[in-house]
Amino acid sequence: MAHDDLVYVGHMLDLARQAVGKIAGMSRSNYDADENLRLALTHLVQTIGEAARRVSPERREQSPQIPWAKIVGMRHRVVHDYLHVDYDLVWGVVFRDLPPLIEELGRLLDADAEQRKE
Repeated sequence: MAHDDLVYVGHMLDLARQAVGKIAGMSRSNYDADENLRLALTHLVQTIGEAARRVSPERREQSPQIPWAKIVGMRHRVVHDYLHVDYDLVWGVVFRDLPPLIEELGRLLDADAEQRKE
């Protein structure tokens, strides 16, 4: 994996962990009542998408288990439709989609680290 790709994938992983950590033990009603949390999670989801957009096409092709287009698409949706952010969608991404993404990104980085040892 190219060095820049490692940086962006690592950044995605860090941000996804941060987002999931922010809702750990939290109910949906807590999320709905906390504007600062909604804004923070929206920003984290957006930034994950921006980092994914910067991963090389070659790396994305080598990792089809990661839904690159959906991740980047979510970034576009948040950035370009910022007046109408769907906070239900943001909750769903963080609650449902980021935990498995964290696993896949971790595997990707671990596999790359193993290859560099060889």
